[in-house]
Amino acid sequence: MLCNNCTAPGDKVHKNGEAIATTVSDGTGAEHMTKTPSTDFTRRGILRAFAATAVVAAPTYSNAAGFLRGGGDIRRLRMYSGRTGESIDTVYWIEGQYIGEALREVNHFMRDWRNSQTIEIDSRNVDIMAAAHNLMESSQPYQLLSGYRSPATNAMLRSQSSGVARNSLHMRGQAADLRLSDRSVRQMARAAQSCGAGGVGSYSGSNFVHMDCGPVRSWGR
Repeated sequence: MLCNNCTAPGDKVHKNGEAIATTVSDGTGAEHMTKTPSTDFTRRGILRAFAATAVVAAPTYSNAAGFLRGGGDIRRLRMYSGRTGESIDTVYWIEGQYIGEALREVNHFMRDWRNSQTIEIDSRNVDIMAAAHNLMESSQPYQLLSGYRSPATNAMLRSQSSGVARNSLHMRGQAADLRLSDRSVRQMARAAQSCGAGGVGSYSGSNFVHMDCGPVRSWGR
């Protein structure tokens, strides 16, 4: 199943139990995309999520070791792609600074696997993914199902399914569809929602969670 709630406009969101917009359905009966009035992104939830757990660098991170003063304040991302057979395990942020080389590795890893096109992946979405992973305390890497999606790929998918958003956040490098072998969709979604930033879509039937850095909203089950 494709993630079909990866765009911003219109629809219906539930926040703190209240509906504040309109719900979209793809005809399957599943709950779908919701949206808040504000498009402002807040890092407060993410910062709380990172503060809630300690990230420990593996011994192989020799370049990071010298920066681990002050409690080892680092951010790490671990993923595997079944599409390409590639894996990534990188520290991309150390004591207040993003590591350009590491983010470029993330850009390449999350490329459109159909045509190898890349885009700069929004660091806010990388933070959401990493913070949610920390909160789940999983030793397993994410399985990346969909990262960047080029306009050509998105158009092709839209021609095959009415559930693909025309202005998908995947095309902006602001969304990812993820699976985790030792956690349920519900557990993943709750962790991502705890970050208090971006959109979280649950797709239990296909066993994945959509995470993006758009407006705060949630959908699916």
